[in-house]
Parts: sequence; C-alpha cells; structure tokens
Amino acid sequence: MLEFDRVSVRVRGVPLLRDVSLKLAPGDFVALLGPNGAGKTTLIRTALGLLPAAEGRVRLGGQDVRRLSGRQRAAQAAWLPQHHRFHEEVSALDLAAAARFRFIETRQASLDAARAALTRAGAAEFAARLVSRLSGGEQQRVAFGCLLAQQAPLLLLDEPANHLDPAQQVSLYRLIGDCWQQGLGVLCITHDVNLLAHAARGRESSVRILGVQCGSLAFESRLDAPDLGPRLSELFGLRLGEARLEGRRVFLPAEVAP
Repeated sequence: MLEFDRVSVRVRGVPLLRDVSLKLAPGDFVALLGPNGAGKTTLIRTALGLLPAAEGRVRLGGQDVRRLSGRQRAAQAAWLPQHHRFHEEVSALDLAAAARFRFIETRQASLDAARAALTRAGAAEFAARLVSRLSGGEQQRVAFGCLLAQQAPLLLLDEPANHLDPAQQVSLYRLIGDCWQQGLGVLCITHDVNLLAHAARGRESSVRILGVQCGSLAFESRLDAPDLGPRLSELFGLRLGEARLEGRRVFLPAEVAP
C-alpha cells in the first residue's frame, strides 16, 4: 500500500528526512509521534509525491509515487492536512463532492455520496453553509467528511483532532477506528498518544507506533508495549508517568501523574 525504501528528503540543502524505510500494508494502523519539526508532516507530504525524494524511492499502491497522476494518487490515499485554508465561497456539500473528482459519475451521485460522508463525519448540519464562515472545529469535521467522500483505501491524517473539543476528539478517533476496522489503512500523526486508544478499542497490539526525531525513525513499538512510556519520554525529552483510567493506560507528564 505504502512503502518508503531508504528515503531522504532535502530542501535547499537542508535534510528533512534521513534514510527512512517503512511499509504500510492494507489494513495497517501506524501512528507517527515526535516533537515539533521532527519530520512527521514531511513524511506524509513525501508519501503523496508533494516533496521529491533526494534518495530512495516511495511506492504508493505498488507504483512509484512520482509517476502517478493526481487522480491515481487520489484513488490510493486521502490526506487530511494539519492546517486548512478555505478562501473560496463554497458550501461544505460542494467541497465534499469535489473531493470525489477521481470518480466519473453524475453530479447527483457526487452530491449523494458527499452528503453521506458529511453525515458520517458528524458534519451534516453544515452541508449548506459556506466553509469559510465555519469555526475551526466545524471546518475540521467538514474536512474529515471530504476525506471519507474520497473513498481511498489509505487515510493520511495530520493531527486530525486539531481545533476539536475533547468530546469531538474522542468521537473522531472512534470514527477513525471504525474506518480501520472496516479494512482501511491509517497513517496518523498525533501528539496525544492517549487518543489512539479510542481508535484501537481492544486492538492496541495492532497499532504500530513510530517515533520520529530529527528526520529519522527513532524507534518502532506498539500501543500496548510495556516500554512505550520510557521510549516516549526519551523522544519528547519529558518524563512521562503512567496511570489507569477506566481500564485504559494513559500517559501524563510526571509532574502531574498520580
């Protein structure tokens, strides 16, 4: 589905990724964690061919990503960027319908699929509203609806809970988990490892954790690994404590851990 083979990325001579190798098979869930500027977003942009690899090769859907057209890439992966810029005066429904540009279908079929996707993302109430006039959290829910409307087998998520209140964050991660349970692949950037449990829901051993630091993969672990806390502590340069909450393990800065 997605493969990095010893990929390095440089921009104006500055190394952003260094010798990165990873494989994401259909139905895999991989979370990227690391400090700001570690290279997580660069990795996703490189996966989509938006940044060229100076060395190594990226394959998406078994093909060199550089050789894929926009429609071909859209058929393989759907991207939720960390930041959105909605300047056009377009409704949420039309925006979600536009996310289906890879399909050859009638306008009505696009609108029907877009409406269903917005409903699933909890954004149906915004369908007729202009996206540029929505709040940040409302825009994020619409953006996830667009992601679902694209119907790609791989979701590339960059801080998907941005701008959402705690209840909406949990709801969104549960929806991400539902997509994963249905067979979609997930590559998710997050700074909050605790939210991943809401997607895993009993499948913690199947969630791969990749620590990213200085453009390299520092470690690979699992969400239920006993040594995940120490590894995250080293990654972020902050000692984390562990606590149990309703049967789930949560990580907290040691200063406030019970």
